[in-house]
Parts: sequence; structure tokens; C-alpha cells
Amino acid sequence: MQGLAKGIIMALAAWATGSAARNINRSEDGAAGVCRRATAGWVDDVQTKLVPKLSKEANVYLPGSSGFDDATTRWSALQAPQVNVVVVPNTAADVVETVKFANKKSVPFLAYNGAHGALTTMGKMDTGIEIYMKQLSSVQISQDGKSVKIGGGTNSKLVTDTLWTANKQAVTGTCECVSYLGPALGGGHGWLQGHHGLIADQFLSMDVVLANGSLVTLNPNSDLWWAMKGAGHNFGIVTSVTIKIFDIQYSNWAIETLTYSGDKVEAVYQAANDHFLTNQPSDVINWSYWLNNPGADANKPVIIFYIIQEGVSAVDPAITKPFHDIGAISIEPSAGTYKDLAGWTGIATDSPPCQKSGLSNPRFPIYLETYNVPAMRQAYDLFAAQANIATDFHNSIFMFEGYSNQGVKAIDPKTTAFAFRGDNYLAAPLISYTPADSALDQKAANLGLQLRNILLQASGRQELHAYVNYAYGAETPQQWYGSEQWRQDKLKALKQKYDPKGMFSFYAPIA
Repeated sequence: MQGLAKGIIMALAAWATGSAARNINRSEDGAAGVCRRATAGWVDDVQTKLVPKLSKEANVYLPGSSGFDDATTRWSALQAPQVNVVVVPNTAADVVETVKFANKKSVPFLAYNGAHGALTTMGKMDTGIEIYMKQLSSVQISQDGKSVKIGGGTNSKLVTDTLWTANKQAVTGTCECVSYLGPALGGGHGWLQGHHGLIADQFLSMDVVLANGSLVTLNPNSDLWWAMKGAGHNFGIVTSVTIKIFDIQYSNWAIETLTYSGDKVEAVYQAANDHFLTNQPSDVINWSYWLNNPGADANKPVIIFYIIQEGVSAVDPAITKPFHDIGAISIEPSAGTYKDLAGWTGIATDSPPCQKSGLSNPRFPIYLETYNVPAMRQAYDLFAAQANIATDFHNSIFMFEGYSNQGVKAIDPKTTAFAFRGDNYLAAPLISYTPADSALDQKAANLGLQLRNILLQASGRQELHAYVNYAYGAETPQQWYGSEQWRQDKLKALKQKYDPKGMFSFYAPIA
């Protein structure tokens, strides 16, 4: 698939069956290169057996077409899945037909949304069909204004923007460029979780294509409902979901962005513990990054610390004063609306972390109850030594997310597959680099794992709590979904019932 000639010109071949016209986009000579020849039988059958069953607005892309390249490019190049055919469904029925075709041909399949998942487990897919959900994008607010139905391929920013114009909002992921459902199926953190809980906690019903190709509607009375709220990637392709929405209570938000030199690590994270750990208001969020900013420090990463507050035009000085007293390189206050949060924190659609620029981007997440200050110093020193501006990993970021948790902790942890409601902070080194060879991949993995292990050892825990949506891929199911035996037994029983052949096995598999 990667060996196709650079200069291939795309030609369009269209078929009409009955009243529907369907497109396959392919290379000039009608071939799909080495990948197609290796599996010629089922790829040829896509045209004759699958295309006639798809809606006229559906598309099929083969290697060599620009559509194929656009649809298969991922945010992280490390151990990305490899596919032979891309199907772009326009209806839930298109997803059904594609899954049924794949099952009949014994071909693996994988649903793509924003393609930001970076787990190395997805590299186990070395052939098969990508189901690219981009055209299943819609946001339909109910007549009573209490819920919204969201298409399975809808981007988070579209959800936020559409609801905002109707004076509504919902818990979505923080990053604008990701899909709504990708984070949600793993639990999903968001700016509003202090009020309402995780993204998955907002689910009211969903339409799901199961492993056998059947389309079902799930609700809280379904036995699979529990699993979809934290381990949903393992059980089906969600073609639409209906969620709770809320009136906008405050349209104004404010932030202070404080930049510190690395010698302030102890002071910054001791202050975070002192002022946010036990009494963080539901309308206040703290985030921080360690990253290289030569304009602030030419040699070592700096600490970027964000204090965000809802319903104000300036962050409360009582909250910011302890952080001012530490002595920052710079302090930048800003005021705006909820829609400015992603831009302020560097995760808007046009921000560098949202670009698919061919980098490898493994992450190594860990949930924490508190910041162990000596361990933070140890981790910073290692990060500064191996990810400074002069190294291969100079684009790396160490992320620390300190959301309000009242809404998350208010929900019984036994009611969802998401297991880590008791934790307060989410930390994750993101080791970003230009791909080169397996030695560099291993070096990056070693750094990420070392950084995480420093924090784990200092936590006093034996078991790692890892956010599945940020996971590296080498973690265990217990580390993704909770180590309690009843959790593992329940997940495995549901997996055996709904996906006994393991068709959904590429994203943080249960077993």
C-alpha cells in the first residue's frame, strides 16, 4: 500500500445499480497496487458484491486515490493500521452492509472518526476495510431542547458550535479536532464535567452496528449499555447517539496562562495540590504542559500552567495569587467564551497538536490522586534531559489535566465500564518525533514508560490507572478498564455474547 508510484493519477469509475449511483475511486490503471493483488479476491468483490448495496452518496476508495490518502492518514504514524479499501458510509445501512460484507469475506474492519487514536494495538490490523465515518455528521436538537442526536462521525467542534447558536451546550471532548464519539466511548473528559460528569455519562440512547452486522438501538435497559460507557470501542460502531444537553448558564469564561521556568516545578505542583486537590470549584479547571519554548527558555522545557474559570471576565485573584507569588516568567490573562477554551489551551482545529503532519505521537497516560512533588521534579529532570530542544523529541509535551470532578464522582462507579472516577489528575507524556526506525521508536517508548513509571512508583499504587483514550497500547485490560475481578468478568461475558469472534479487537482490546 505504501509502495504505490507517487505520480499515479486518480481516475473515477462509477457504477449504477437501480436508481442509485455509487462511486469507487481508484488509481489510473484500475489496480490498487500490491495490497490489492495480495487479496485480489475480496477486493474485486467490493465492486460486485458490496457497492450495489450501498447508498448512492456512499464512496469507496482504493489505494492511489486522493480520497484514500485523506481517509487513511492518522494523527500518529506509529504502528498505524493498514487497510486495502476505504468505505465512506452515508447511512447507517451502509455501515451494516459493509460489516456484513467483511464478515462474509472474513476480512477485518475498523471504524475511523478523527483518526486521533494512537494505540499501538491498532497496528495489528495489517489488512482489511476502513469504515470512514466522516459523512455521518449531524447535530439535531430535540424539540423540547433537552437532548441532541449526533451522527457517528461528527466532529466535537461542530457539536459545540451548533449547540452554542441555540444557547445550549453539552459535555464534549476538549480538543476541537477530535470526533465527539471517539473520546466518549472511552469515558471522555471535558470542560463541563465538573457540572455534569463524563461525556459517556450524557448518553440517552444510541444506534450501534454490532459485530454480526445487525443495527440495534441501545438504552439504559440494554445489558450492553454499561460497557459502551467506557469500553465502547470493543463492542460496535455507533452510527448515532442521543445525549443530554443543557442551557448555557454562563457565556463568559476567563483564563490566566502562566509560564514558569523548570526550577519552579516543586512550587507549582505543591500549589496545585494545596489549592485544587480538595476544594476545586466546579467552575474552575487547571491544566499544565511541559514543553519547549525557546523564547522563554532556550535550553530546557518550560511549565505552561492554565487556570480557567467559568462565568467571569477575569480569573478570581484569590485563586491566582498563590501562583503569582511563585514568580512566573510571564502571566497572560484572557477573557472570552466557552468556544475560546480550545484556542487558549492550544488544541483548536488550527493548533499544531491537531495537525496530521506525519509524526509519531505515542502517549503514556496515568491517573493520579495527587501530585507527588519530588516525583514531579524527577520526571521533569528526565523530560528536560531527553526531550529538550536539541533532541529528536523536541516536539514532545508532558500534559497534566486537572478538571473539576464533582460531576464525575457523583455517579456510582459501578454503573459504567469507566473505572477511574476516584482520581483527580490525568497526566500523560506525549513523545512526539519524526519517524525513523525501530530503534527510535523504542527510545521514545522507553522515555514515555520511564516518565510514567516515576509517577506510578511515587503514587504508592501497585496498579496503573490508564486513560484508554490516551493509551500507548502496551497496557493491560486491567489498566484500561479497572482491575476489579467483577469488571473484567462482566466485560469478557459481554464480549463473548456480542463479539465472540473478536471483530472489534484493534482498539485497547478486552482480551
